[in-house]
Amino acid sequence: MRHRLTTLVPLLFAGLLAGFTFWLDRFAQGPARDVVGPSRHDPDYIVEKLTGVHMGETGAATYTLSAAKLVHYPDDDTTVLTAPKLVSYASPKAAVTVTASEGVVSSKGDHVYFQDDVRVTRAAHEGASELVMRTTFLHVVPDLHIARTDRAVTLTDDANTVTAEGFEMNSETRVIKLLSNVRGSYDPVKAPAGKPGRGG
Repeated sequence: MRHRLTTLVPLLFAGLLAGFTFWLDRFAQGPARDVVGPSRHDPDYIVEKLTGVHMGETGAATYTLSAAKLVHYPDDDTTVLTAPKLVSYASPKAAVTVTASEGVVSSKGDHVYFQDDVRVTRAAHEGASELVMRTTFLHVVPDLHIARTDRAVTLTDDANTVTAEGFEMNSETRVIKLLSNVRGSYDPVKAPAGKPGRGG
């Protein structure tokens, strides 16, 4: 399980950091404004059904970011994404997809919060089944290369299930911590014939 998780970490962070930097540069810089009277939490602009693709030096897509809606709030300079979907193609083996009901980006882009029905999926590839991490909240701190949650986390592949309370990962050190109440199970019936259940 440790090998599978360390494979997921750099791909997830590469997509997260690059994807949100891309959108912050292009969408989260609102026009200059003069505030008169009490500050209100009203949006100054909204973008619907947005999709962006980042191309690498070879012309191939390195990641995509889409959302049903983007809303920017001038009072605290935050950006809210409805149904964000980030797909990273950094690994030649398998894409990593991050989805949630909502994403919130802080004013300076130094904190990103995925909220409600958070799902991180590493696609299946030769010799490894699909690997999925589920939680209700994921806090990403780009400058520190950290993603963490204090909520319940479930990691599954074809035959393995691991649950824990609290999760933290560092993309630089590739250290992953399952903080407490860690439990795991293996179902050989669900494993592919002739292969142990592995996420790769």
